[in-house]
Amino acid sequence: MGNSSTKHSTKADNQLEVINLPIDPGFVSLRGLSPRRLRFELEYALERGSTDNSFLFLNLESSQDQSQTALLIHPPGATYAEVFIPALVNALPNNSKKLLVVVGHVNPNRVAMLRELALSFPQIKLICSNPGAKLLKELWAPPKRPTDSNQEANETSLPPLPELKVIKQEEKLTINNDYQLRLLPAPSPRWPGGLLAFEERLGLLMSDKFFAAHLYTSDWAESNPSSTEEERRHFYDSLMAPMGNQVDAIVERLEELDIRSIAPGHGPAIDTSWRSLLNDYRRWGEGHQQASAKVALLFASAYGNTAAIADALAQGINRTGVRVESLNCEFTAASELIKVIKEADAYLIGSPTIGGHAPTPIVSALGTLLSEGDRNKPVGIFGSFGWSGEALDLLENKLRDGGFEFGFDPIKVKFSPDAAMLKALEETGTLFGRKLTSTNQRKQRRASGGMSASRSDPTVLALGRVVGSLCIITASKNQENETLSGAMVASWISQASFTPPGLTIAVAKDRAVGALLHIGDQFALNVLPEGEHNKIMKQFLQPFPPGADRFAGINIERSPNNQPLLPQALGWLEGCVQQRMECGDHWLLYAEVKHGKVIDKNAITAVHHRRTGANY
Repeated sequence: MGNSSTKHSTKADNQLEVINLPIDPGFVSLRGLSPRRLRFELEYALERGSTDNSFLFLNLESSQDQSQTALLIHPPGATYAEVFIPALVNALPNNSKKLLVVVGHVNPNRVAMLRELALSFPQIKLICSNPGAKLLKELWAPPKRPTDSNQEANETSLPPLPELKVIKQEEKLTINNDYQLRLLPAPSPRWPGGLLAFEERLGLLMSDKFFAAHLYTSDWAESNPSSTEEERRHFYDSLMAPMGNQVDAIVERLEELDIRSIAPGHGPAIDTSWRSLLNDYRRWGEGHQQASAKVALLFASAYGNTAAIADALAQGINRTGVRVESLNCEFTAASELIKVIKEADAYLIGSPTIGGHAPTPIVSALGTLLSEGDRNKPVGIFGSFGWSGEALDLLENKLRDGGFEFGFDPIKVKFSPDAAMLKALEETGTLFGRKLTSTNQRKQRRASGGMSASRSDPTVLALGRVVGSLCIITASKNQENETLSGAMVASWISQASFTPPGLTIAVAKDRAVGALLHIGDQFALNVLPEGEHNKIMKQFLQPFPPGADRFAGINIERSPNNQPLLPQALGWLEGCVQQRMECGDHWLLYAEVKHGKVIDKNAITAVHHRRTGANY
């Protein structure tokens, strides 16, 4: 099933490309390839390029829907329109203008592509879930802009919304009397219009957003599980973790299928290790379920920008071990909303501004929060706007008047967040999560009479006698003309190999610099001198506001690969992360040392002595 050979390739000047991967007779995958980061959203932050996978059944003359000649599953977003539509036309027999399209999820980018397809294929018909149909009707015509004099002309050039076939519950389609396609609605807060496709004869699950990974590859399937492990985990943490309950329910349902291969919407297929990937999804979700504190994240996102802000905040909160439960207010029952609010330890609510107002579901959710929420628990608001921000003013004023305390200043982003803003949003979420964790720990200490059992455990006390050199980790990375940087004090460091020279570093999950320390990333290790270390550490132990420059006021130097070096250090090493392993509440990094230098040969390395292994 599937291989890396291609029948056709369509390429554009912007380096986007579509290749044709054969799967089975009359069944191919049209894969969009991008060697660069496509968008600023958190899911693309590893910057390893991307793929966008769609699937095409040809020659449907004998199918149940004989008016169509081809069935397209999960078309890409409009970013690929220039190369995808010619590739699709080339793949179809006799330049057919008839097309049946399964829409896996609905967002503005996908709708823009569907409009382009409707112009090229006048007899197009769309298959979607019930929530997907609602979103298609809402998004088909773009919003009116107050100063857009061409609005009327733009509306007249739009094709009419195609005929919709709505899938309300699981349904089967027979294709060419050979293939049996099961369509499974899979709604989630992030993708309420989710619709998965499973071909029974091949055992191929076309899973759209589930099990996806952003990386550039023309190979049909991954070579081994470890080759995509970090990318799939990053995708899960970025988008899936805040809706763990719904994701777990969908994964449990998929376990009932006779799967032999999974082809997600992004990244290579999983042919041999798909069951372990399902288990990974369960395991990652269980980690969030065991959290001691929970944040209710309520949002609506007409055009995806508010959802991108929500993703970044949730990622930052999750790093602290606090669970985020995400609810899309447009598709959430009032009873579920009340239940989540009553069980939460904090509340976040986000909204776009549409036509000078908050969407009706957000206004309703705000009323529920005001009537059911606990004023002793912190709240935060966020959202995007295009030409005004009245929705966010409404949320702020109502919650302040209602007696709620804000955990951070209201976040108001014009249009979409850029890379620097996303990093600041993650750090805002981390700071918010740390405050909740600290509050819970104080409550636990009071309940136990003020003594932490772990601090008096003889094993933990002995663990504290393991010492490490005191260093400052510094990292810098360029993303789309933005320079992102970070630093942290570190003492859990050890040489790990002679050939090649390498070391290991343990980085707590809630450290902001961790986002700059993925496989392939460069960093510098600045070794601190005994007697001078406290003065140097003071700069990096102080609390930084989200997005702040950690190197403000320091005349830093640069390593060969442009990593920040501290002139006060006795020496430095420059490394490149080769492996990243999850170890409880830390990430363990193995890095190969590329460059280094001793600056002060007479200085002695500062060492961190601890009384207990329960903390730093």
